[in-house]
Amino acid sequence: MSDVAVSVEVAAPAGTTWLALTDWERQGEWIVGTDVRVVSGNGRSTGSRIEAFTGVGGVGVTDTMEITTWEPPVRCTVRHLGRVVRGTGAFHVQARGPQRSTFVWSEELDLPFGPVGKAGWLLAKPAFVLGLRRSLDNFARFAESYEVGR
Repeated sequence: MSDVAVSVEVAAPAGTTWLALTDWERQGEWIVGTDVRVVSGNGRSTGSRIEAFTGVGGVGVTDTMEITTWEPPVRCTVRHLGRVVRGTGAFHVQARGPQRSTFVWSEELDLPFGPVGKAGWLLAKPAFVLGLRRSLDNFARFAESYEVGR
């Protein structure tokens, strides 16, 4: 098991941050190298499934997730269902006043391939965290200019 948590301050109300975060189809606008789509349910309730493909030119990893907790505008947790990506992810939005919020993305990943996977994660984790930080910086800009239904 490996834990990662990254946060970003957003100059937008918590409700706007939540709506921007859970606009699954638009996550590709701020998550580096990733396209996301809802594959079952409405994407806004427990049991809905979301699929994220991260890669370039069709080469990459598909991460299928099921929403396990849906508490707008505060928390959404997902269970990763894939062969490679397994574990739990959580998205938290914390109000910091009428026009500010914090977005926290955390992951508890079950590493595949036993000791080889653990060793590989030691090498891959810094790049993963760097990509996640860059994505969250992108997200802050995205949420600060977010328009519902665009």
